[in-house]
Amino acid sequence: MLNSGYTLPVFATASVVACLHYLQENINPNQVEVELITPPETALITIEQVALIGKSQALAITRSDPGENLDLTKNTPIWATVKLTPHSETKLIIEGGEGVGKIVKQNNKSAIYSYAQKLLECNILNNLKSSAIVEVKIILPEGKILAQRTSNEAFGVVDGLSLLGTTGISQPLTSKAQLDLYQQELVTKAREFDHLIFCIGENGLDLALKMGFESGQLVKTANWLGSMLVNASTVGVKSITILGYHGKLVKLAGGIFHTHHHLADGRLEILSAIASYLGLPQAIIKKIFEASTTESALEILRDFDSENNTHWVEQIYQFMGERIKRKSQEYIAKHSTFKTEIKVILFDRQRQIICQTD
Repeated sequence: MLNSGYTLPVFATASVVACLHYLQENINPNQVEVELITPPETALITIEQVALIGKSQALAITRSDPGENLDLTKNTPIWATVKLTPHSETKLIIEGGEGVGKIVKQNNKSAIYSYAQKLLECNILNNLKSSAIVEVKIILPEGKILAQRTSNEAFGVVDGLSLLGTTGISQPLTSKAQLDLYQQELVTKAREFDHLIFCIGENGLDLALKMGFESGQLVKTANWLGSMLVNASTVGVKSITILGYHGKLVKLAGGIFHTHHHLADGRLEILSAIASYLGLPQAIIKKIFEASTTESALEILRDFDSENNTHWVEQIYQFMGERIKRKSQEYIAKHSTFKTEIKVILFDRQRQIICQTD
């Protein structure tokens, strides 16, 4: 049976609930119950520590367990502080502290998204004994360091991790069982559509709908692009559009068809190699090679184009898209005799299209 574990917002909420028990009942719990809302279940979460840190204020610590998932947050500590001030009306103040990312486009608002916010509010109200001002701060001590291994910054979240997700159950995107579920979805949709849209994650799926693709055509692949491409071909899908963030799909241009960072990276190396092959000046190639992210490398190219009235972004990314297309078709041909046409659409962190083949 698949051990899915829970998402980060669940552990943050558990820490908050533990604080409430300690402050209101002087109970130091080893475990607390969290209403997940989605799905409508209750999770029992282990509490590592609880302590009073001031008048009417407590700190509790849990530790993330995403189950059978190579999630980078596995075993990371999640702290919460809660301060209770008796009041005639209940008011909840929820914010992110150290290690919780900030959303640049929303005036550095804490990256606590809708499900996490709803989860926290529901469980606070369920465990509050009397009306009060409840001041909550979520802290991820390892958040800043872990965020450097994600694409958060590329999507406008800086200085930490996001409390993200739409469910309390962690989906182990690297497990065989989860791949089986994606493959089943693929087979079902292939019966209805000759053309499918492959998206690694939520950003691609959201953009695909805004571009006008039918929801029935959309297939989430997570990091298993190679396996999903081959399976699509074997069930007779005539064409596939691979739609995704350039900083992820650049790996395909280098022949890497399982894109999880635990298995392979090489993104800046691949981008630098393409730039060198096309003749970009060596000094700019060096800047790209030494860039902190693929998004910052794209900005280096854009700045160079602006200063020199050149079109390197268009040349490099169009070449990248065509190479992803060719590499994908070659990968399919190694495992299937059915010919499936590939198209590629790459977007940047603003979800603006920077390459479209065909």
